[in-house]
Amino acid sequence: MIGRSDVSSRRILTLPAVRPCEAVSPATLLDSLIVLSSNICDYKSSLFVTNAQNARQTIRLVAVLSMYLREVEETESNLDDSIVLSLSELHFILQKLRFLLEDCSRDAARMWMLLKCERVASLFHVLLRTVATALDVFPMKSIQVSMEARESVQMAMKQARKSGFEVNPVDRLAFQDVISILSQFENGIEPERSHLTRVLDHLGIRSWGECNREIKFLDSELGFEYLSLEKKDLALLSSLIGFLSYCRGVVFDAVDNIASHRSNSRSGSEVIRHLNADDFRCPISLEIMNDPVTLETGHTYDRSSILKWFRAGNPTCPKTGEKLKSTDLVPNLAVKQLILQYCSENGIPVTESGSKNKDITRTVDAGSKAAGEAIKLLTNFLGSRLESGSGQERSKAAFEIRLLAKSSIFNRSCLVETGTIPHLLNLLHSRDSLMQENAIAALLNLSKHSKSKNIVVENGGVESILKVIRDGLKIEARQHAAGVLFYLASVEEYRVLIGETPGAIPALMDLLRDGTDRGKKNALVAIFGLITYPGNHWRVLSAGLVPLLADLLTSSDREDLITDSLAVLATIAEKHDGTSTILRAGALPKIVKILNSTNSRAGREYCVSLLLALCINGGDEVVRVLVKNPCLMPLLYALVTEGTTRASKKASSLIRLLHEFHERTSSSLMIPNFPRERPVHVW
Repeated sequence: MIGRSDVSSRRILTLPAVRPCEAVSPATLLDSLIVLSSNICDYKSSLFVTNAQNARQTIRLVAVLSMYLREVEETESNLDDSIVLSLSELHFILQKLRFLLEDCSRDAARMWMLLKCERVASLFHVLLRTVATALDVFPMKSIQVSMEARESVQMAMKQARKSGFEVNPVDRLAFQDVISILSQFENGIEPERSHLTRVLDHLGIRSWGECNREIKFLDSELGFEYLSLEKKDLALLSSLIGFLSYCRGVVFDAVDNIASHRSNSRSGSEVIRHLNADDFRCPISLEIMNDPVTLETGHTYDRSSILKWFRAGNPTCPKTGEKLKSTDLVPNLAVKQLILQYCSENGIPVTESGSKNKDITRTVDAGSKAAGEAIKLLTNFLGSRLESGSGQERSKAAFEIRLLAKSSIFNRSCLVETGTIPHLLNLLHSRDSLMQENAIAALLNLSKHSKSKNIVVENGGVESILKVIRDGLKIEARQHAAGVLFYLASVEEYRVLIGETPGAIPALMDLLRDGTDRGKKNALVAIFGLITYPGNHWRVLSAGLVPLLADLLTSSDREDLITDSLAVLATIAEKHDGTSTILRAGALPKIVKILNSTNSRAGREYCVSLLLALCINGGDEVVRVLVKNPCLMPLLYALVTEGTTRASKKASSLIRLLHEFHERTSSSLMIPNFPRERPVHVW
């Protein structure tokens, strides 16, 4: 049976129909056609905001065809191969019509479909005429159906040929309104609010949430850049995002359905919570998949890994050993979405595909003049709201800035230039938990901009941010504040400033001890940034960071937190006092155990770096413990051959140290039950 497609897996107004197999029997093809026409008729209850008349007329014509096909199926006429050509063409065209109706009724694509109303009307016209042409060669006279059914379908096809399928005049007026408003944006002119609401009302966009869904859809269309999206469409999509972003910030006074959005997010988190990283690892590389694809056997692999497998001359499924008839790779979008959600929930970095990298580069510019000017007008509006608006207006402005700064480098630049950062810092002292959270989240997104860090520090932002880490009204605000501190710590002089600020490191440690997983992640990376300045080394030791990290190595089931803890410990271990503190905390056996069990390349590399530093600074006492571990040497040799260049060098150095120790001592030291060997206690 043919169901509705996953519209998120294709660009809108692409109609990827597939012609039926040549060997298919007429009866099977006829049955599939009936199902397909029924799917199309199901759209009669859908809402069509634009091209409504053309969509309704198409559904009516297909309904007539569907009744005719059902009657053909009920006859006892022999359906010979001569009608396959006609049925195949009908099947091909009805697939396209189903895709087109799916797009016309898509809830979040209303603005885009309005701007494409001429093309959509033309598609309806061409496809219905093609259906009529396919029926011209259908041998109706040789099939015993009622005269009424035959006449109905013939009349319907005549109507399809005669109908103009023109653009609705009301749609055309709305289209012209949009073009006029975009022209005003290009010239830096604020459009009248009544003109904006007239367009939004025509499209049925009557709330902040509906407007936001339109923006998300348009942004997702830009994500299909690798499909050779035309340059004019790229500019138009960017312009419409600017148009709707302005509407979202200016026209709608309140953010709706926040509780609903959070509930949905929590529901998704519940599903993700029952999964773990192993569920998303490629069976070949054992790494979390970046681009999961499925073979004909039904097994899923990372694209780069399975392609290497094929290039090595293996035309089989790695898991089953079954020889493949086809090496076609089908993108597994469902698994990819789960991986992205899992990584987002657990703070795991994911290497983005080439198309995403292009997308990030694209956000440096607005994409079009209209989009750029619309965002500038919007940021000025939001800045004035932050400065002199009511409490509710300032909170919403902070939320809008939070969203804008997250989505585009260009947006961040405009917001920084507008002077929003000092106002956001003032909101951190608010006793309204939502306002404080939105303000610090906005600052987190803005802190990624190069100019923002200096502005934050010059306006006394470090103290305010630290206060949020210590006393934030919500845990979300505290973890966002730690993220801001991480970006500030990317500047050397600010690493010094933060380290010297009383209570800074203890505040991060409190979050590391008691925060959520995301809060712990942000605290860890902030601490890692701070200890790259040597002067902060003794501060983290005296604050008691090492025992806390040693405990985290065994108490956390999050691979990314364990890896980050190892990274911090590896840096601390580079100094003698750091090594001594790590050994006293009893971390050595934990590190060896992690090296033996982790599937993370980064985790293995940090383990080896850490063990090497402990051996160099801890001397024979540490080396003696490692030499006695029979599992260690195979792991190190595997890293020499399979690890990164850095990991290979570290592993080689550690192997050399172990061999040198072995050569300097009696070979009997390798025997675990050697009677004269005193037990070594490493603290």
